[in-house]
Amino acid sequence: MDLQQSAALNDGPAVSAAAATDRIVETSIPARLDALPWSGFHTRVVLALGITWILDGLEVTLAGALSGALKQSPTLRFSNLDLGVANSAYLAGAVLGALGFGWLTDRIGRKKLFFITLALYLSATAATALSWNIASYALFRFLTGAGIGGEYTAINSTIQELVPARYRGWTDLVINGSFWIGAAMGAVAAIVLLDPAVIGPDLGWRLAYLIGATIGLVVLLMRMWIPESPRWLMIHGRPDHAHEIVDGIERSVIGHDQEASRESFPKLRLKMRDHTPISEVAQTLFGTYRQRALVGLMLMVAQAFFYNAIFFTFALVLTDFYDIRADHVGWYLLPFAAGNFLGPLLLGRLFDTLGRRAMIMFTYGVSGLLLAVSGYLFSIGALSAQGQTIAWMVIFFFASPAASAAYLTVSETFPLEVRALAIAVFYAVGTGIGGVIGPALFGALIDTGSRNSVFAGYLLGAFLMIAAAIVAWRYAISAERKSLEQIARPLASME
Repeated sequence: MDLQQSAALNDGPAVSAAAATDRIVETSIPARLDALPWSGFHTRVVLALGITWILDGLEVTLAGALSGALKQSPTLRFSNLDLGVANSAYLAGAVLGALGFGWLTDRIGRKKLFFITLALYLSATAATALSWNIASYALFRFLTGAGIGGEYTAINSTIQELVPARYRGWTDLVINGSFWIGAAMGAVAAIVLLDPAVIGPDLGWRLAYLIGATIGLVVLLMRMWIPESPRWLMIHGRPDHAHEIVDGIERSVIGHDQEASRESFPKLRLKMRDHTPISEVAQTLFGTYRQRALVGLMLMVAQAFFYNAIFFTFALVLTDFYDIRADHVGWYLLPFAAGNFLGPLLLGRLFDTLGRRAMIMFTYGVSGLLLAVSGYLFSIGALSAQGQTIAWMVIFFFASPAASAAYLTVSETFPLEVRALAIAVFYAVGTGIGGVIGPALFGALIDTGSRNSVFAGYLLGAFLMIAAAIVAWRYAISAERKSLEQIARPLASME
């Protein structure tokens, strides 16, 4: 059976789940997956699933770059407060979507969810283009965010469980950093579609939102062949299907399955189950692993406030304080996006060599210090629009791998049975505290017209990043180059 046929069985009947529960099996699946070299299979998984971050980057960039156009639209005429509320609605949707879909991802599987969440994103972002007032725009942005939030949980957990351990850190950071490829696409789209000489002011922003829906349709087709996570199947009563998938992956990567050498791989003894009770989830996250939970929460809150507060109001700072035309904002976003993508690309390897703790502390700490310095220069009027953009580019060269490391930390340091929900909980709480409040707060600070008020907001973001750096250095674990089962044994483990 080849990999594509094996993937197609995902939705077929299982070894009766009820009959399979309480059955104890030995498996070498995690070790076999971690032993594989990087291959075309892994590249295809990264492209088909990792494009979620490109879509999120596109959505967030459009929200920022289109701010001026939405304020000038003859049918909408949003205020800065309206835009802050709408952006917060997007993040609120992401929070609730992550929680709801995260629970379902651990309960019914990874593959079903990354189709459902993509379908929601597609329909909602297309509907955004048809918005007629602030209420409809905020509603459609909320639903778009719910789709993206659900994607984060299903996709992060799937990629973590399919990528070999020695590549996991760099791969995860680069995938998260690809958000900025989407950001660059959004910037270019804004430059073209907001040019009044090309397209009317009330049509350009609508066409911009259709770009994401178009890309999503292509991605939907790319995901058809991706298999369910064998690690998830093994625990949830479908060991035969899990082994078929791993056999298929091995044949596609090394030309044959590793049947002859299976005895040499370390094995896990697992007690299969059809689900994990929510009480056990809570005990795992906040009892057994409460120190890891503290680290994950702090990293998520700090990076969410830092990123969303600044990035969602990027265009407003340029237009309100530097008098940059709305249709020119995209030009300033391109170098900003370049710094954000180059950070994970160039520093990501160090998370697998120097280690997680050292690099998380370094990137969070440097980001906070640089924001405080540039915020002061902004407050005294020492920066031009170009100087401000260069400052942001340097800051986010370090902040981008820091933010990506937050997702890496919460997705690899908890047991398989609660991985997707752990991602969802910390993403939701972090984004709820840092992300939903941030854009609305900065929108209000910018509306005051006071540089000192905006500087105070920057200082708050800097403080949170530095505090997160200290917490990570003290409490984060060294997860580099270790299998997921070494970092956190499955709850079903009998050892």
